Amino acid sequence: MRVYVPLTLPGLAEAHKAGVLGPAPLDAFAITPALREWYRSDDVEELEYAALGRAAQGSLRLLAADPEAPRRRVVVAVDVPEGAVATDPERGLDQSAYGEVRLSEAVPLAKAAAVHVDSGDAEEDVAAAAAALGAADRGDDDAQFTVDGAEDHELMWFGVQEIPNLI
Repeated sequence: MRVYVPLTLPGLAEAHKAGVLGPAPLDAFAITPALREWYRSDDVEELEYAALGRAAQGSLRLLAADPEAPRRRVVVAVDVPEGAVATDPERGLDQSAYGEVRLSEAVPLAKAAAVHVDSGDAEEDVAAAAAALGAADRGDDDAQFTVDGAEDHELMWFGVQEIPNLI
């Protein structure tokens, strides 16, 4: 099963140094029944793109919590056995939890299929979005517009062997 783990660049550097994404439990995003229902598509590529987008939002939350991290969203795509993934049935109808999964154990970075990172030209919008996230969560429409501005930037694809150059 393909899952998308949100990180920051310092988090990616730690994972690279340790050789593992963790510690467990580890929050990630994947194609879940709730995501499928919300996105309303049977196309696996579209659903994976939606899960990647949800993970990018997760990365933005990590950036909001870490003002020292470079303002670039990071998502690591990894393949794990389905038995290693769990969803929270109590949050299944919560729109903010669509696609959310939890990994029961740390994942070797060698299992990563790709790394997705914002380009440098996204930093200003990502910084503004991270700063506005709290107000957006409280219902501020202007702040939500700013947060949505980060989503205008596509994450770039990198091979796992390129991680040293990213960090």
